[in-house]
Amino acid sequence: MLPISFSLNGQAVSIEIAAHTLLIDLVRDRFGLKGTKRSCDMEVCGACTMLVDGQPVSSCTTLAVDVHQREVTTIEGVTPAGGLSRIQKAFVLHGGLQCGFCTPGFIMSVTALLNENPHPTDEEIRHHLHGNLCRCTGYVKIIEAVKSLAAEHASEHADVV
Repeated sequence: MLPISFSLNGQAVSIEIAAHTLLIDLVRDRFGLKGTKRSCDMEVCGACTMLVDGQPVSSCTTLAVDVHQREVTTIEGVTPAGGLSRIQKAFVLHGGLQCGFCTPGFIMSVTALLNENPHPTDEEIRHHLHGNLCRCTGYVKIIEAVKSLAAEHASEHADVV
């Protein structure tokens, strides 16, 4: 067993784990955060996306020991108590979800994208979401949701002449 310490959704945690423990298993099974979904186990679909130090990672292929002394954010960490984040609201408003299985991974990837680049082009959005697969709704509505957030940010920060 190996002791690790890290920040999970803004809270300092310490735990002992087996060296082979995957991040998704640690978060879901030991901390009870079930929002992140397991799907392909091969770093292909994006359903298991979490942020480590603000960057999207596939938690199904990331060893938990690799997050020692780092910051991990799950879908629960970007969802405000009693409501939805602005990204989640945009997905609902623009029909960017159906079954919801892939949605947490998309939300995490979009969170990382908009934190890095609040005004992405269509090409940048598509590129940033290339690791997330959706079998229900396709990508048009998801891209519309992200574009609406970029437009919202631009209008909020426009200089008034």
